[in-house]
Amino acid sequence: MSDAGSLRDWVTGLFLVTGAFFLFVASLGVLRLPDVLIRMHALTKAGALGAGLTFVACAVHFGQVGSVTVSGLTVLFLLLTAPVSGHAIGRATYRLGVPLSKATHVDEWEGKYKPDKASGRQSS
Repeated sequence: MSDAGSLRDWVTGLFLVTGAFFLFVASLGVLRLPDVLIRMHALTKAGALGAGLTFVACAVHFGQVGSVTVSGLTVLFLLLTAPVSGHAIGRATYRLGVPLSKATHVDEWEGKYKPDKASGRQSS
């Protein structure tokens, strides 16, 4: 029985360390990346993966039906809402006129929206 507990601890630790790594990468991306759209991309991808791995670690550690169910539903919720929220944040920042990075060479939305009087940028 000691070996099973030890294996469970190792798997839990692996998921926690991996989740913490991805959360660290997401926070580092928010600090280091040049533009809101690129920051949003790093935060939604790595942040959702890091939080999801942390919840998987909780499910493995506790191993009870209730804990596994709550963790699974939370991971599902993160995977469903992170892309939608990232898209909404990106679209809102673009429509508000937040400047893009100088390294951005292609603006696929340019000219597709009517002018917005408040920001000088284009909106729908």
